[in-house]
Amino acid sequence: MEFGLFLNGYLPGPAAHDRDSEHTMLMREAGYVVHADNYNWKYAWFGEHHSLTEYSHLSAPSPMIGYVAAKTEQIHLGTAITSFPTAKEHPVRIAERAAMLDHICEGRYEFGTGRGAGSHEVATFNGTSTSETKAMWDEVAHEIPRMWEERDYSYQSELFSVPSPHNILPKPYGVGHPPIWLACGNPSSFAKAGSLGVGAIAFNFDPIYTLKPVLEAYKEAAESPDEILGQFQNNNIMMTNSVICLEDRDRAREIAMSPGRGYLYTMVCLYHDTMPKREGATVWPEPPMGLADEETLDFAIEEGYMLCGNPEEVCAQLERYKDVPADQLVFNVPNEGFTHEETLESIEVFGTQVIPNFDLDPIHSTTKMRATAQPKYQAINGPLPDFGVTVIPESALLPLED
Repeated sequence: MEFGLFLNGYLPGPAAHDRDSEHTMLMREAGYVVHADNYNWKYAWFGEHHSLTEYSHLSAPSPMIGYVAAKTEQIHLGTAITSFPTAKEHPVRIAERAAMLDHICEGRYEFGTGRGAGSHEVATFNGTSTSETKAMWDEVAHEIPRMWEERDYSYQSELFSVPSPHNILPKPYGVGHPPIWLACGNPSSFAKAGSLGVGAIAFNFDPIYTLKPVLEAYKEAAESPDEILGQFQNNNIMMTNSVICLEDRDRAREIAMSPGRGYLYTMVCLYHDTMPKREGATVWPEPPMGLADEETLDFAIEEGYMLCGNPEEVCAQLERYKDVPADQLVFNVPNEGFTHEETLESIEVFGTQVIPNFDLDPIHSTTKMRATAQPKYQAINGPLPDFGVTVIPESALLPLED
């Protein structure tokens, strides 16, 4: 099992309307990933949401990823997610940006994609409806790998067009292209991701053990995919969860039961109206249910809602997760109830005392999968004009071909 962090630009309460607080939050979130790069964490995922006050102020992960890439060496940096509504932006822009991030990260970029999970969010862009976004994802997801390979790409449909041949630049870095992922909010999308040979991003709003059947459906589909969307199969499930791991066990449990825990989930229930909600779930502005006592906390840990305690306890809790076919476990930061300093401590403690017990391979799984990439499309599909170029600058990185 591999491990990562999830950054979402979460800014609850009055701070959401204070620009200084907004800046502090964004810079802290970048700093958490830089910190994690020193302590065995393999992945960091950056959310992309639009007009979701308090829940997520991280609307443009690309600049954040570029900033963090320059300050890190090992950790992979992913978008979770880049949404594909064609009313939001032309798919060529998505392909260009993903390839550019791949270069800046030098192969450490992970291309997480999806439809967008809420009607309020997608309506930001020309009133797009969530009923339209499935067809948009299906079409765009098949075209972006073509853009990454072909040098005379063209396309025409009702959703978007590139009516004459264009070379979409840059091409991705090195071998292959960034690993492709699909955010899976409904049970059917897990099997879909597996059948397309792309990774599944699973948001754990239910107990982790409850999700076991849909994760198994992904793995079953991945055994014999209907097609491989890109140049290689990304057979991977990333699942989010919550962790409170500190040297001080009592403080970890105190945080778990602190007032306001669960506030983020009330906003999930408000904004993500395309995803099924737990029965009895509270919706913002209703107060979060929280964990009232030690017994309730122990129940939440036992059911797989969260990990909590000192490193020894968290390791014991993680042993049970081996029965769930998740390849990567990712934790939201900052976690509710933590101080900034405790967030840094938790990243370090978990990274040094927990991760080495479960992730024994220094190489990222997606790095290994990408190494198997094979070209899928022809680079040139039509006749090329002969421009008769005979002289280029001496400083050119490569000479003219003979």
